Amino acid sequence: MKTIKIFVFLFLIPLFACSQSDIPEPVESDAMYFPSNTDNVWETTSMSKLGWNESAVQPLKDFLRENGTKSFIVLVNGRIVMEEYFNGQTQSETWHWHSAGKSLVAITVGIAQQEGLLNINDKVSKYLGTGWTSEPPEKEDLITIRHLLTMTSGLDDRPQKVDDKANLTYVADAGTRWAYSNAFQILMDIVAAASHTDFQTYFNNKVRDKIGMDGIWNYGLIFRIYHSTARSMARFGLLALNSGKWKNEQILNENFFDNCVNSSQTINPSYGYLWWLNGKASYMIPASQTVFQGFLVPNAPADMYAAMGAGDQRAYVIPSKKMVVVRMGDPSDPENPSFALSGFDNELWQKINRMIN
Repeated sequence: MKTIKIFVFLFLIPLFACSQSDIPEPVESDAMYFPSNTDNVWETTSMSKLGWNESAVQPLKDFLRENGTKSFIVLVNGRIVMEEYFNGQTQSETWHWHSAGKSLVAITVGIAQQEGLLNINDKVSKYLGTGWTSEPPEKEDLITIRHLLTMTSGLDDRPQKVDDKANLTYVADAGTRWAYSNAFQILMDIVAAASHTDFQTYFNNKVRDKIGMDGIWNYGLIFRIYHSTARSMARFGLLALNSGKWKNEQILNENFFDNCVNSSQTINPSYGYLWWLNGKASYMIPASQTVFQGFLVPNAPADMYAAMGAGDQRAYVIPSKKMVVVRMGDPSDPENPSFALSGFDNELWQKINRMIN
């Protein structure tokens, strides 16, 4: 009897080993998804599959509608979980990004650097010539591309037309003062000069068309503002979630992107290269030199980074949750339409948390 038992046991071992090796690899249902660049097809995933609290959806929708929202999209692993349009907006209509478009510029500058067209440590005058500001020559000479990326140029930060150098006046030495300014638009001129083409053409070729976005840059009197559909903002958020990679192409090298979404200086640790960062010990806001203690958006995940613009234009990216959240529309507070963190972001994330948790 013992001999038979041993024989059966030894006979089953190779069968068990073979059966394990023959089992096909499980399909990765949570694999990152990228929508097609050539059509409007976009995969979805359900809240029930994610285990979300669906009873919290309607309160979130009510909040969005009541606070001027036009478009709202939530992606997880690249798939649409929620896509809503309010107050007359449709999926095909475009909307302005306002200063959320700054993050588009940062990515474009990074691509120009990896192509050898510029170096962010170079002085701006290398590309635009001397006398591009009204600063004393020795002060202008301090300003590098990096200073424009980090809002530490020391230039006057009042909202003025940057095409007129009379408005580019001295406030502080470059690198010594953080101040949110539309002087970032000078970066667009640098990319144009370095690439020997206009900024929009370079941006379209290197970013927009690579990830299937739509949209245009509207060159107004003071600001250069991007306009697109909400899905295009979601595509950009998905590129950011994947650290500059789209499908199998690393459009922007990961090292530069990491610098975009990490503290770029110590004055305002909640600011990278034209990206806002959550989870830092302190933050500053536009049009103020006050330093506030705590997270930028306390109710949001600490690892969140975001493209943010006036009127509550938002593209939130949350790596730990593989999530992108897009909000476009009118300002939640019509009496305070300019960019400034208000209770809106915190209230919005309170309601998102109730849904995803």
